[in-house]
Amino acid sequence: MKHSALPTALVVVFLVGLVSISPWRVAAEAQVHPPKLTYERIKLPNGLTVLLHQDRSTPVAHVQLWYHVGSRDERAGRTGFAHLFEHMMFKGSKNVEPEQHTSIVSSVGGQANAYTTEDATVYWQTVPSQYLPMVLWMEADRMATLRIDDRTFRNEREVVKEERRMRIENQPYGRLNEILFDQAFTVHPYKHSVIGSMKDLESGTIEDVRDFYRTYYVPSNCTMVIAGDFDPEQVKGMITQYLARVPAAEKAVPRDIPKEPIPVKEKRVTVEEPWPLPAVVVAHHITYDGHPDSYPLHIVSKVLSDGQSSRIYRRLVYDTGLALTAFGGVNIIQDPNLFFAVAIVNPGQSPAAAEKALLAELDKLKSEPITERELQRAKNQFARDYILGRESLQDKATHLAHAEVLHSDITTADGEFDIFQKISLADVQRVANTYFTPERRVVLHVMPKGSVQ
Repeated sequence: MKHSALPTALVVVFLVGLVSISPWRVAAEAQVHPPKLTYERIKLPNGLTVLLHQDRSTPVAHVQLWYHVGSRDERAGRTGFAHLFEHMMFKGSKNVEPEQHTSIVSSVGGQANAYTTEDATVYWQTVPSQYLPMVLWMEADRMATLRIDDRTFRNEREVVKEERRMRIENQPYGRLNEILFDQAFTVHPYKHSVIGSMKDLESGTIEDVRDFYRTYYVPSNCTMVIAGDFDPEQVKGMITQYLARVPAAEKAVPRDIPKEPIPVKEKRVTVEEPWPLPAVVVAHHITYDGHPDSYPLHIVSKVLSDGQSSRIYRRLVYDTGLALTAFGGVNIIQDPNLFFAVAIVNPGQSPAAAEKALLAELDKLKSEPITERELQRAKNQFARDYILGRESLQDKATHLAHAEVLHSDITTADGEFDIFQKISLADVQRVANTYFTPERRVVLHVMPKGSVQ
């Protein structure tokens, strides 16, 4: 793939500087976008999808495996299993000892890691390109012959429980997302967090883990991306030699995920937590990743809640002093999710006033179009993030895998750039009126322990 002649730092200055350029110059620059990602898509007889992206600019290869399983696929009473299994995948296979996978990669100067989301579990490694055969062999080995023993399972379960304590339970406001999503969803698994509950982790059995492996860690539920310095024909031979030999699944991967009903009335909830200051959240049910409305919603999020220059932060922190901090976001993922705005209420200020101010900013977006400057600024930020987010081999592989796995349309890896650049003021106002309605709203007040009479 060809790279821009401009150094990265200059690209940032150039794109951010568009904010102050005259409108006709902005319109002209918006037509320029990065080169398309080149790729070859291969489907093996066992169901594994392989994407090849050749980039010989440096002698490095990057491999990602996306298993299409996340907390979205978990059932009630067995939450946290997708993330727990991410840990188990490093605990050895027929030919690789526990923890040896990452140590082997590190010993040749590479890096390896993994992460779990609501919709997928991703394993990646970057190595000098001559070690690509080794990586493909190790991935095939653990896909086909992972070791799952009771002692390892119990040890890793304790590791995950401690991770939950550190990241969620012992952090100020660490449970805020967990409380919100539990209240906002009724049947969809987005109701629970990726890391799961202590109770469910404790009650899981080794047979549950083995069943999870047999069900979801199969070739037909996996997409592998190989990006970097390689000879395509040689790599195809390696894929046939290592990955094509992994047995196909005996049955289809289940996708019986409960569909969340569209809410018909506002939900208001007040809970207590041992936190020093009240938190107010106003959330709205929105659409899914790849839906035409999802792109203007990203713009809405930039304008309303992205950083200290956003409307929500300025209104609640700078202008009124109602909040110690205020922020928000749009969680656009595989199934319909949430847009949310949060205020941590200042001492002496009322949660009701903070809620009123949040609602006023959302309603203003419905009644008055955002400015042309705000729209162009958001587009410029997206263009900057898009270009800089495709600098590394890992970034490129992630773009391709996300499009293939979550959109089921690899062309969106490039096509989304033009979609964003064509968003209009009317598109932004339309989605605000569509989704920021009382019927789709969840209002959550989290009060300090003992403050509710």
